[in-house]
Amino acid sequence: MANIVNLDKVSKTYPAGRIFDEVSLGIDDSDRIGVVGLNGAGKTTLLRMLTKAEEPDSGRVTHRRGLRVAALPQRLDLPPAATVRDVIVGSAWLPAGFAAEHEWAGDAGVRTVLNGLGMPHLGLDAPVGPMSGGERRRVALAALLVRPADLLILDEPTNHLDVAGIDWLARHLLRRRGALMVVTHDRWFLDAVCTTTWEVADATVRSYEGGYAAWTLARAERVRVAAETEARRQNLLRKEIAWLRRGPPARTSKPKFRIDAANALIADVPPARDTVSLQRLAVTRLGKQVYELEGVRLEAGGRTLLENTNWIVGPGDRIAVLGANGAGKTTLLRVLADLREPDGGRVLRGTTVRPAFLSQELHELPNGRRLLEAVEEVAKRVRLGDRELSAAQLAEVFGFTGPRVWTPVADLSGGERRRLQLLRLLATEPNVLLLDEPTNDLDIDTLAALEDLLDTWPGTLVVASHDRYLVERVADTVYGMYGDGRLVHLPGGVDEFLAHVSDSEGFAAPAPKAGAGAAPADRAPDLRASDKDQRAAKKELAKLERSIDRLTQKEETLHAQLAEHATDYAKITELDAQLRAVQQEKADIEEQWLALAEIAG
Repeated sequence: MANIVNLDKVSKTYPAGRIFDEVSLGIDDSDRIGVVGLNGAGKTTLLRMLTKAEEPDSGRVTHRRGLRVAALPQRLDLPPAATVRDVIVGSAWLPAGFAAEHEWAGDAGVRTVLNGLGMPHLGLDAPVGPMSGGERRRVALAALLVRPADLLILDEPTNHLDVAGIDWLARHLLRRRGALMVVTHDRWFLDAVCTTTWEVADATVRSYEGGYAAWTLARAERVRVAAETEARRQNLLRKEIAWLRRGPPARTSKPKFRIDAANALIADVPPARDTVSLQRLAVTRLGKQVYELEGVRLEAGGRTLLENTNWIVGPGDRIAVLGANGAGKTTLLRVLADLREPDGGRVLRGTTVRPAFLSQELHELPNGRRLLEAVEEVAKRVRLGDRELSAAQLAEVFGFTGPRVWTPVADLSGGERRRLQLLRLLATEPNVLLLDEPTNDLDIDTLAALEDLLDTWPGTLVVASHDRYLVERVADTVYGMYGDGRLVHLPGGVDEFLAHVSDSEGFAAPAPKAGAGAAPADRAPDLRASDKDQRAAKKELAKLERSIDRLTQKEETLHAQLAEHATDYAKITELDAQLRAVQQEKADIEEQWLALAEIAG
């Protein structure tokens, strides 16, 4: 490995405060680094300094001689009159990478990138000016990937990519030579691609080996150590204050070193970190019926999104809907939210259903109001569990503390606006959540808090998301929309969806269950197993169920041991490996059980 970029005691300050304080880092030629941190922590500033697009206030950034750096910024400035071809293989945005068309047209690597990012669908001769932000971003990403670079820097590359596109990009980057640095809030992508994680926080950058999972474990350990250090500091602080107060009131002189020590301890009190601890809101009880779609047809832009679809959503269901951009996920959610009528069929809703719809757009936020006023516009008092909170207290629960509650909504960052949107949504105390790309613009800590809320959400949840980590974390059932008029149940989850997408011969859906997918025009013949096979299957099912019970008990024991040895990192690593093995064995047996259950009827 050879060093290609160095940051030496780099500092950077903005009017809002210091972003970096004497940070020193290095990048080697084969590093794959993921950059994480709260919104506003300085991740984008770090990338801009690494590319020398922005100078530090002090310190220096050095590049190896002749270093080729390619960067995808958050905000693009593509010439509107240029075509897709001009941007990707011409010189409209970046220096020309090819002398003639036959050079790139005959390059298999270039064709792979164009196909992987859906450029043929957009059309190489289409102008980029009228395109959506997501389409322009894919064009810019393709332009970077077809050019050689020693260091590729990507700021939120998964934004506007669907699950299949994110999967393709991860596999492509793993095969690519050279160093990679990526800022992303996509936890699955971090684990799939990165071997090192940089955390930007507290005006410094901490480096951890591994992707998101390793960083999470290491950060938990750092928090534990910090808590122990803080406890010792507090004990010393109490002793110092007691000493300062000891003695006759008339005594005014104290040894200077004692006073300095006490003042240093007091000054070292860390500022309260803004946290988003979403608590379970009280909900109106759901009846037996939530949603029932009967023969529903949905159309948009001259395309049929759903045709003759029957679907039942029950109380407590936790459903994820996957599909490419434009497959109709948002349209389906808008129908459930009663914001759009179906083009055919009917939608039956339970009488007690109180839905809350989180859209991708932020235009429904009142930009002319201040944050607290925007909350009070929805509810001045909200019941959280067994507590009744005012709007100001509710805002604090979502991490908006002190003077921040008087910030104009128009001045909030994208992540803060998304948090306000969630706050206003949940303040209505709904019993059905309809979430359209809920992870957009949220930092990793906020995502974890959102998932913590959804883990204990007592109502019905339907989420459309390209965030694989979120889908696998909060959803029990997955459906796919492929733009062919069907809503298909996917027992295999995201992996089954990706397998269907990558099938070059097209997707053939299994016959959906009654009430759980599109009603087929022709019923398949009833192919039941023989009585002998059914008896054998039932016998084997009993054995598998005993194995599942045994593994469940073992899993519970390992969880208890993990809690018991929480401070022993080596032991935690060993127990975690055992737990993963048990969970994998249990998952394999459950798959066998499902297959045999079909035979046993």
